Amino acid sequence: MMEPPYVVEDCRGILQLMSDGTVRRSAELPAVFLRNIPDGDLGVEWRDVTYDQEHDLNARLYKPRHLGAANTARLPVVAYFHGGGFCIGSGRWPCFHAWCLRLASELPAVVLSFDYRLAPEHRLPAAQEDGATAMSWLRSTAVSDPWLASAADFSRVFVAGDSAGGNIAHHVAASFGKTGLGPPVRLRGNVLLVPYMVGETRTRAELECLPDAFLTTKMSDMYIRLSLPDGATRDHPAINITGPEAPGLETVAMGPILVVSAEHDILRDRNAHYARRMKEEWGKEVELVEFAGAQHVFFVVDPWSERADELVRLVRKFVVDHMDTE
Repeated sequence: MMEPPYVVEDCRGILQLMSDGTVRRSAELPAVFLRNIPDGDLGVEWRDVTYDQEHDLNARLYKPRHLGAANTARLPVVAYFHGGGFCIGSGRWPCFHAWCLRLASELPAVVLSFDYRLAPEHRLPAAQEDGATAMSWLRSTAVSDPWLASAADFSRVFVAGDSAGGNIAHHVAASFGKTGLGPPVRLRGNVLLVPYMVGETRTRAELECLPDAFLTTKMSDMYIRLSLPDGATRDHPAINITGPEAPGLETVAMGPILVVSAEHDILRDRNAHYARRMKEEWGKEVELVEFAGAQHVFFVVDPWSERADELVRLVRKFVVDHMDTE
């Protein structure tokens, strides 16, 4: 008799890769991702759309109801990609929904939260390709959507994301530059929140990973096994974005970049190396801010914490400082 399929990889109980190659996904989320919206009206409207019919990919769109003192000012746009190691996650998850609500309400901004294809069913660079598709949709459809057009200034677009989404945001910015999307869209800056990146050589932060870390080195290795194409190493340019196989970016005109890292995150050293190389070797304007005592995606784990408050203020300042820069 044939042995029944057994679990080969288990990702937080949400995704399981079975011995026969099948993938099981659960609709039940661990409590850490079930962050409720606090009582009170945040003053934000939102709705869901499908931005890629072929792959059934959705986006959740947010806009503040009140646009300014005169109620006529149009707002900057944040194109946002969620985290999840390229394997799990959705903008519809309560934690990511709460975080995007905060950004829309408190920057304030129009926020476009994009899903993308997940591994292992769709291995890299599928997620980065979906990031480019999302930008094409923004250019062709979002700019003419009456619901968005009343609030959004598409000449002030910031591409952002957390963890794996931060990786996608980097690839979007590197692919299109400031003006590659064409008028009326202009990319003013990039907000990378604990962006996910790995490499063949272990960093000190990876080697000294705390056993109770939200993202452990062991878990990161699992994400990579599930998401990289067959035969690829951890220096694949989709995931080691400033590594030996990554293309140089000297000639790409990119907007300013905000990189947020966390002291107790295994990605801390790689985030710092990314910021350093982008600035010193490739001539980009980069601001690196490390949150002392914080873990990976601390603002998603608790979108209403004091640390999340601090991060919202940091992102707001970055957006305001750069939304009109050339």
